[in-house]
Amino acid sequence: MLYVGCHLSASAGNVAMIETAKSIGANTFAFFTRNPRGSQAKPLNENDCAQAVKLLQEENFGKLVAHAPYTMNLCTAEPGARAFAASVLADDLYRMSFLPGNFYNFHPGSHVGQGVETGISQICDALKQALAPGYPVTVLLETMAGKGSEVGGKFQELKDIIDGVGSDQVGVCLDTCHIYDGGYDIVNDLDGVLQEFDRIIGMDKLKALHLNDSKNPYASHKDRHECLGDGSLGLETFRAVVNHPWLKDKPMILETPNELSGYAKEIAILRQMENI
Repeated sequence: MLYVGCHLSASAGNVAMIETAKSIGANTFAFFTRNPRGSQAKPLNENDCAQAVKLLQEENFGKLVAHAPYTMNLCTAEPGARAFAASVLADDLYRMSFLPGNFYNFHPGSHVGQGVETGISQICDALKQALAPGYPVTVLLETMAGKGSEVGGKFQELKDIIDGVGSDQVGVCLDTCHIYDGGYDIVNDLDGVLQEFDRIIGMDKLKALHLNDSKNPYASHKDRHECLGDGSLGLETFRAVVNHPWLKDKPMILETPNELSGYAKEIAILRQMENI
C-alpha cells in the first residue's frame, strides 16, 4: 500500500489533522511538534492524543512523521544554545510517546565551524540522553543537501551518528530534493543511490521519505523545494520512487510549496503512478 501525505498544521490538534488528511486523500502526514521557526509548543492534550491513536488505527493510516523545529541545532558552537536544543529534543520525544509507534524527524544540525566530527559527537550525545527513557518513538535523521556546515549531507555522516548512538530507535528519512542537491543522482541512477545507501547505512534504517522536486540543479548543495514535476527531478523520478520495491511501503511526505488543494493534486498524481 502507498502511504502518502503532506505537512499539516498541528494547531487544531491531532484528530483534526487526521480528518484533514482524509479529506485530501492522504493516509499519513507530517506535523511540526512546535513552532518550526522558534521553540514554543502547545500544551500537551492527552485526550486528543488518545483519540488520534484510535482513529489512526481505524483508518489504516501509515506511520506519522513528526518534524522538529528548524531552529533545533544539536551541534551549534554555543554551549547554552546546544543545551537548549537538547532539551527541546527530550521534550519532543516525551510528547511523541503519547502517539506511540510513530516517527520524529529532524535536521541533524550545523557544526558552525567546529568540524564534522565534533558536530557528530554532539548530536550523538544529545540523542543518547533523549532516548534514554525508552519512549516508543523512532528518531529519524534527515538526509541534507550539504550546504554550509550542515551535518548529514553524506550517507557516511548519518551512518556515523547511528553507530555513535547505538540504538535501534534511530533511522533515516530520505529527502529527494536534499539528496539530489547533495550529489546523489536519483534521477539517472535511483537503484545505484539506494544500493550505496544500503551498503553504507543499511536499507533497514530507511524508515520514511520526503518527496520534493528541486528548484536547483544536481549537486548544487542548496535545498530549495519545488512542486512535483516542476523542478530538476521531474515526474518520472517520483514514478520510480513510489514503485521501487525498497521504498513503496514507507510513509512518503510531500513538502512541496503548496496549499491543501495542491497537495491533494500531488497525492492523486502519486496514486495514479503506483504500479504503472
